[in-house]
Amino acid sequence: MVVPVLLFIVGLLLLIKGGDWFVDGATGIAHRFQVPELLIGATVVSIGTTLPEVMVSATSAVGGHGEIAYGNAIGSIICNTALIAALTIAIRPSGVNRKTLRTPVAFFFTAAVFYALTAYISGHFSRLAGILLLLIFFVYMGTTIMQARKGSGQPTEVELILQAASLSEKEKVSHQEAGGKGNADGERAAEGSMGKDILLLVVGAVLIAVGAKLLVDNGTLIAQALGVPESVIALTFVALGTSLPELVTAITSLVKGHGALSLGNVIGANLFNLVLVSGLSITLAPFDIPQSAVIAGRNASLVLDLPVMLFVMLFLTVPALLREKLTRLQGILLLLVYGGFCTIQFML
Repeated sequence: MVVPVLLFIVGLLLLIKGGDWFVDGATGIAHRFQVPELLIGATVVSIGTTLPEVMVSATSAVGGHGEIAYGNAIGSIICNTALIAALTIAIRPSGVNRKTLRTPVAFFFTAAVFYALTAYISGHFSRLAGILLLLIFFVYMGTTIMQARKGSGQPTEVELILQAASLSEKEKVSHQEAGGKGNADGERAAEGSMGKDILLLVVGAVLIAVGAKLLVDNGTLIAQALGVPESVIALTFVALGTSLPELVTAITSLVKGHGALSLGNVIGANLFNLVLVSGLSITLAPFDIPQSAVIAGRNASLVLDLPVMLFVMLFLTVPALLREKLTRLQGILLLLVYGGFCTIQFML
């Protein structure tokens, strides 16, 4: 038990440092190209923080453990929304950009409806379903890249404030020196800084992935030693473990004043859990909807897990789209939902 606990702590430390570097690299790139932070959060950052889910789910599906791949994806979405986003909102409510938020939300619910209909109608995820989910992922990426190019020259007032606030003293000096030495020196300085941002992004993603794997593998061993059922581990413990990159990124973004990046990361990660994580897992190894418990004579996953997933995302995004702001009450209510969901899982 001592070794798993030590490796668990090492994984957590890697996650924290990786999240710090990843946010620095992502925001640096976003500012350099004047891309909205919510947009960069919903693409680059989300892919990086979803890597643990991709690895865990794909490995589980190929190994014949479809229930872990399924539970990890659904549980991660619920955790991202009702715990991670909820904590961010409860601590520091913020405004949102409806225009930037619209695309990832629309793609998420398109994928979610397809996913839910497949689950309720057939009870089986075929390879074709996996390929269609992956297709949604590629269409989403193409759409967001085109949107970024169209809007890259017109940063909003909020984005300009965020850029000014997050620019370190060292970067300010670098920009001033580059300006004084002429365009050639300025271009070389910009290239060097861009290389640093990319390096931070890549190294941060690697640390996040390695840290999450150590944390999930050893955390699962600890949970099993304590007698926690495997079905509960998949929907709660593994889901929470693979969502720790989103949690670390959200906290780091919040501390550094990048609330939009945090929200975009959560929504983008939720979408990727459906279309990339689930899509890849299903394509590699199709599986049936797992049934580890029953509620009112029906599969507990269909009665509880999928409805809760849809509800928390609706509760997070619909008010944000209508009012262009998130409230502390939303965060608190989402946290209560997550607490109730986990309690029910352990009682089943």
